[in-house]
Amino acid sequence: MVTASTDQIWEWLAEVPDPEIPVVSVTELGIIRDVRWDDDILRVAVTPTYSGCPATAVIDMMVEDKLREKGIEKLALERRLSPPWTTDWITDSARDKLRAYGIAPPVNGTASDGRMGRAARLAGSNLTIECPRCGSTHTDKVSQFGSTPCKAAYVCRDCLEPFDYFKCH
Repeated sequence: MVTASTDQIWEWLAEVPDPEIPVVSVTELGIIRDVRWDDDILRVAVTPTYSGCPATAVIDMMVEDKLREKGIEKLALERRLSPPWTTDWITDSARDKLRAYGIAPPVNGTASDGRMGRAARLAGSNLTIECPRCGSTHTDKVSQFGSTPCKAAYVCRDCLEPFDYFKCH
């Protein structure tokens, strides 16, 4: 039986990519909420990006596979729905990786529990979304729904490239 430190386990989990956006890890997205030992059982709390996220089961499987690969035998994954996940939990490094991958990261502070959340909801689609390819702010929302439910489809009026925007939650 392997008993690793929680710091080591966080490092292992940082190697688990998000199945829909493989350039960022589940820890960078902030969906791994807690790692703790309860006697000889490792408990990992996972908060899905939203309750109906189709990738949740795959993420759980990938987390379990990684930890079993590292020798963890007694493992309990816990679904933590409160507080609900927010895009404010995405790390700065993940935001940079999203941009480099061609996805506009969520606008800081506009998640529903952020300081600007209410103002963003009132403004609706008036947020300025920067093109991840050329940096232009001359962008238009094409559809509220992008390649996955957590993204919206945009197009840049300057470089004419389509791109996804990671919607605020």
